[in-house]
Amino acid sequence: MRNPLLELRQISMCFEGFLALNDLNLSLQPGELRAVIGPNGAGKTTFLDVITGKIQPTSGEVIFKGKSLLGIKEHRIARLGIGRKFQSPRIFQKLTVYENLTIAVSKPKRPWATLVNKLTESQRNQIDHLISIINLQSCVNIEAGLLSHGQKQWLEIAMLVGQDPDLLLVDEPVAGLTDEESELTADLLKSLSGDHTVLVIDHDMEFIRRLDSKVTVLHQGHVLCEGSMKDIQHNPKVIDVYLGQQDDEVEK
Repeated sequence: MRNPLLELRQISMCFEGFLALNDLNLSLQPGELRAVIGPNGAGKTTFLDVITGKIQPTSGEVIFKGKSLLGIKEHRIARLGIGRKFQSPRIFQKLTVYENLTIAVSKPKRPWATLVNKLTESQRNQIDHLISIINLQSCVNIEAGLLSHGQKQWLEIAMLVGQDPDLLLVDEPVAGLTDEESELTADLLKSLSGDHTVLVIDHDMEFIRRLDSKVTVLHQGHVLCEGSMKDIQHNPKVIDVYLGQQDDEVEK
């Protein structure tokens, strides 16, 4: 078995007496697609903050590609190969789709200088590839602020992919999306796994099912259980603490 790309070992996080994470252990293999679910307050956002260096855990260890991330600044962790997508799209609203992707694939990241410099053939090919995977060929010259909410989500995902991270952390990508957009988003994330390790947090059970991946259930800052959606949907603990008291809440 290959070494994990990411390991969280006995992570605890205490905020003024409140234990947001409690002896959390989780590992991801290279190229894996993983879904994480849990009720509000389960610690989902907090553990993403720990991985990305936004906060330092009270105790425990975060290992990425065999090396500890503890004490490393947030921007340096991003450069090591961890990309994070927040719930609300963070894109350049007044720039076109193509210009947003130009900034994403360019190094170093100096947005306005990037836009006046000539792209290499490799960068142009990369942008064309990103546009194709998010199916926005007809929108390349449209200001990003004019896109639908779903298209903005896809654009931001493409911008993250353009930075070529080893690990993509995607937080609630289908909030506010139509059913069709949610299905397309699931298919997009599935297509990205393999080349990237992808961790997805969401509350939409139909979306999680469509991902067809291993699911980790968090409760009170701890891993309650892990397995396929089929495995967890009849787990009495999951039904009790997250999915409601009726089995049909899971079956919907």
